[in-house]
Amino acid sequence: MKPGLRFLFSHPAHFIACGFGSGLSPVAPGTAGTFAAWLLYALIKPHFSDMGMLAFLAAAFVVGAFAAGRTGRALGVPDHGSIVVDEIVPFWLVLLLTPETFLWQLAAFIWFRFFDIVKPQPARWIDGHMKHGLGVMLDDLVAAGYTLLVLALFMVAFNG
Repeated sequence: MKPGLRFLFSHPAHFIACGFGSGLSPVAPGTAGTFAAWLLYALIKPHFSDMGMLAFLAAAFVVGAFAAGRTGRALGVPDHGSIVVDEIVPFWLVLLLTPETFLWQLAAFIWFRFFDIVKPQPARWIDGHMKHGLGVMLDDLVAAGYTLLVLALFMVAFNG
C-alpha cells in the first residue's frame, strides 16, 4: 500500500509517523524526513533550553514508537518507507549535540543519512529482528550514535 493524503490524515499517529507529510515524498522519503527534521528543529529549538529539549525528545521518542507501530500495522509493513518519524527524532538528538553552524549541521545530515542507509551493527540486527514501533525507532537511534561519534572525531581532529 502506498499511503496518500487520505491515509496521512486518517489518524494522528499516521500524521506523526509519516513526518507530517514528508514521508510521502515519492523520492527518498527518509532523506525528505531528515530534511523536514532539520527545518522543524530550527523552529522548535529556540523555545527550549537544552534540558527542556532533551525532555521533549524523550517524549517524542515514545510518541514516535507508538505512531510508527500503529502506522506500520495499518500499512502491513512494520517499517514502511513512508514512516520517517524514526529519522526525525534521532536526528533532532544529533542536532542538539552538534555545533549550531550550517557546516556542522550539514555534516551531521550527511553522516546521519549514510549510517541510516548502511545500517552498521547493531542497527542492522535491530532492523531485521525488532519488527515493531520501538525497533523502527531504535535502529535510527543507533545511526544517530554513529553520527555523533564521527562528528566528535572530526571535532577532535580539527579543533584539537
